[in-house]
Amino acid sequence: MLQDLRLPQDESPVYRRLADAIAERIAAGVLAVGDRLPPQREIARALGINVTTVTRALSTLQQQGLLEARPGRGTTVAARDATERPAFVSAPSDQSGIIDLSVNRPATDAYLDAVAALLPRLSKDRHYAALQDYHPPEGPLWGRAAIADWLKSVAGDGDPGRVVLAAGAQHGLDCLLGAVTRHGEVVLADEVTYQGINALCRVHGLDLRGVAMDRGGMRPDAFEAACAQLRPRVVFLVPTLHNPTTITLSAERRQELAAVARRHNVLIIEDDVYRPLADDPPPSFASLEPELTVYIGALSKCLAPGLRLGFVIAPRVIAGQIAAALRINCWSISPLTALIGARLIEEGAAARIIEVQKQELRQRQGILSEILGRFDIQSYPTSTHAWLRLPEPWRGAGFARTCLERGVAVLPGDAFAVGREPVQHGVRINVGAARSLDDLRTALTTMAELLAAGHLQLPGFV
Repeated sequence: MLQDLRLPQDESPVYRRLADAIAERIAAGVLAVGDRLPPQREIARALGINVTTVTRALSTLQQQGLLEARPGRGTTVAARDATERPAFVSAPSDQSGIIDLSVNRPATDAYLDAVAALLPRLSKDRHYAALQDYHPPEGPLWGRAAIADWLKSVAGDGDPGRVVLAAGAQHGLDCLLGAVTRHGEVVLADEVTYQGINALCRVHGLDLRGVAMDRGGMRPDAFEAACAQLRPRVVFLVPTLHNPTTITLSAERRQELAAVARRHNVLIIEDDVYRPLADDPPPSFASLEPELTVYIGALSKCLAPGLRLGFVIAPRVIAGQIAAALRINCWSISPLTALIGARLIEEGAAARIIEVQKQELRQRQGILSEILGRFDIQSYPTSTHAWLRLPEPWRGAGFARTCLERGVAVLPGDAFAVGREPVQHGVRINVGAARSLDDLRTALTTMAELLAAGHLQLPGFV
């Protein structure tokens, strides 16, 4: 199966050329799933290279999911479903000894303190009696009015008739896709993006395609080419503190992308859940193209995910379609959730919580910069997360796995990849997730040590 194997004659490292040569045989079917490779010493002897080079090449292929090594079986070709991604992590780990930086969670208890002060007063609220009743699928008017007024300068012009309340942004996005798309239609997104869109497109039978990015976000020229070739129904964007890269699209980039969407009549889904945490972000797509944009927000990232209050702001016709989809899905959201959210917003508690969160995040991002600043890290002073581009020879999955072995959980770039193209070799670090500043320092120091050690820490390297 590796007979007559020849390494390409180029300037790349020998281990990389060996890994590429084996990967080509797997892709061509010469090496099939379950085939066992010869012992590493035998491969090294046949090629005239040392064993450590072979070990490093095979470790690289294991990180890519092409090979697997098990005691008693040696190294075999792995079964590989190209549609699989690392698990959609939606709750922090409670495993002892793990500092979990893989999930976005509040950096402070400010939300809990505000709710503790609010709950004793709820029974006196004028809307309290309505909590036991059914409500319209779009949510109670007083809840929608609170959201509409809060975001009137961003989306919807303060019109509650354009607001649909949902049980979080993911729920709103699910109902939106069910309302405006049909099976088989193309959805465009950044080549790495919020992983929830991958799962929803699979459920709805949609063809999700990635669009090339640079350090400023989605490239307008790549978006234009994708629109001309694929004729997409919608484009999904996270324009402010992008998940996972933290990129905030500039005003100019937003205008360029909006112009492309307008030319090709592509509906813009603007997932702007991080906007409240940003300092003076550029105008939203919903303000630039109000009739071509559906705006999605939530209180999960700026207040607390446990509140489960999201919202969709759309042109009235589309809002009606979303409400109809939500009615089929769950009838309507909990009015108790809507009342808590409305009161926190209207009484100013939400603004105070956000400011406390931002102050804490600034401190945590400062620690990140201090410990990992010499590496290729992309972040923002009040972002809940950061994006670490990995140096050679690290790959996202391998680095995340090695971090976990050292007691630190992060999400690799594969979790955010769209399609089957090679992904950026990076990991998302959720600075807000650490339970304390000391835990954050410990976790980031561990990561810095691994990055500095490089290939000496690769799994399986001898």
